[in-house]
Amino acid sequence: MATAAQFTRLPHPAPTAAADRAAVLADPGFGKCFSDHMVCIDWSEDKGWHNPVIGPRGPIALDPAASVLHYAQEIFEGLKAYRTADGGIALFRPEANAARFNASARRLAMPELPEDLFIGAIRELVAADSDWFPTVEGGSLYLRPFMIATEAFLGVRPAKEYKFLVIASPAGNYFKSGAPAVSIWISDYTRAAPGGTGAAKCGGNYAASLVPTAEAFANGHDQVLFLDAAEHKWIEELGGMNLFFVFSDGTLRTPALTGTILPGITRDSLLQLAREEGLTVQEDRYSLDQWRADAASGHLVETFACGTAAVVTPVGKVADRTSEFTIGSGGPGQLTQKLRARLVAIQRGEAPDTHGWVTRLG
Repeated sequence: MATAAQFTRLPHPAPTAAADRAAVLADPGFGKCFSDHMVCIDWSEDKGWHNPVIGPRGPIALDPAASVLHYAQEIFEGLKAYRTADGGIALFRPEANAARFNASARRLAMPELPEDLFIGAIRELVAADSDWFPTVEGGSLYLRPFMIATEAFLGVRPAKEYKFLVIASPAGNYFKSGAPAVSIWISDYTRAAPGGTGAAKCGGNYAASLVPTAEAFANGHDQVLFLDAAEHKWIEELGGMNLFFVFSDGTLRTPALTGTILPGITRDSLLQLAREEGLTVQEDRYSLDQWRADAASGHLVETFACGTAAVVTPVGKVADRTSEFTIGSGGPGQLTQKLRARLVAIQRGEAPDTHGWVTRLG
């Protein structure tokens, strides 16, 4: 069984020139530029996890019959490495990403990866590409661990061979417009159904969201909102983020994890911070009709979305095919800004980490 201490390090024959890298880091955007290296670890039924390598980022050789191409056995995670206030490097709750990765693996009939190997792979990549941190304010190094089924086989069964890989991308702001609050579109499509893969972080869930997301963009909105599949009335989540609702009586609500919603690590962190702020926290379902009524009456004062990429993002406007409504003043609310500031301060080492969430890498 491979361990984090056994990585083979392959030299890079042509790393990115310093001037070219500096140009990228000055305006990296999100998810469009990549660092020099990647991690790859193999798994087979007879050997388990083996051959851990960190080397130059490049194409992956796959047989045309590889299971991932036909039966979509693929899972991934998303987390960030941060420059801390003292100039060091840190990860935020990587063990939670490792646990969620393995939960996704179980749902997709894929092998679980030992937590120390998951975090060890990330450590290796961040150390190799530590020069790829963006120079823009709030920049980070976005990390994408993923696993694919590589066995060449066309029968419908779990594959017997897999690859685990990690790549990195310097990241700036997730929303290009820089708007103070996003506008969201209520989709007629559904993201996940009970008994499905909604709680797993797998590519198929996101593929199914692309048409409704494009519809949202075409109608002038930033994100798409999905309702439940059974009654099409209960709010679930955005295309890639969890939702929170702030009420005038000091209550904070977010949809409960029922198996159709991804259990966000940012979501869980904000729930803990909100409780520390003295808020009454509810994990319960919330209907679209009630959301609209509460916004109209003023009982609902803020709505925000959260996720690794966007962190915390205020929601200002909500629309569907026949109507739209505004949340509060249409801009970022006080609690949204406060929770975001607290979370970012912990992530970047600017505030005490009383929860043990931060893993220092250097």
